[in-house]
Amino acid sequence: MTDPVKPTALDLAPVDPLPEETRKYFDLCQEKLGMVPNVLRAHAFDIEKLDAFIGMYNMLMLSESGLSKLEREMIAVVVSAVNKCYYCLTAHGAAVREMSGDPKLGEMLVMNWRVADLPYRHRAMLSFAEKITKSSAEIAEFDREALRDAGFSERDIWDIINVAAFFNMTNRVASATDMHPNEEYHAQAR
Repeated sequence: MTDPVKPTALDLAPVDPLPEETRKYFDLCQEKLGMVPNVLRAHAFDIEKLDAFIGMYNMLMLSESGLSKLEREMIAVVVSAVNKCYYCLTAHGAAVREMSGDPKLGEMLVMNWRVADLPYRHRAMLSFAEKITKSSAEIAEFDREALRDAGFSERDIWDIINVAAFFNMTNRVASATDMHPNEEYHAQAR
């Protein structure tokens, strides 16, 4: 288990002092979330890598999309469940609970998304994200067609693919570095 002060098992000290832009971003996180997520603290040993991570995360999870923010968080949780990523299941499970207003939904997605009472649109999206995670080379046109049939545009399909791929990468980084979620996530939206 990692030291509660360190975000990962690796001994990578954050840049000190943090550049002003990074410090401002961390202050904003503290203000809005009540914490600086450990994933950001973990990347702070290399500001260029941190900025790249923040840029990709913000573009995929927060920018304009035909997918709602909740749908993107649902993808993050399902991918993380397949990968058994403790950090992302905890952090993004909390986000699903908060955004949906349904604590049970967050738990069902963590354990087995198929037990959740979801509309066809979400079942198609999560099935596709799960297949990307388990066997992306087996994705075929009929998989994309199932998403179209569920009402997703070509751009939406692109976004589903990219969100799933991003969390497959971050799950592996979090697991391999023994990244632990901030304690605050455990109690959120319960």
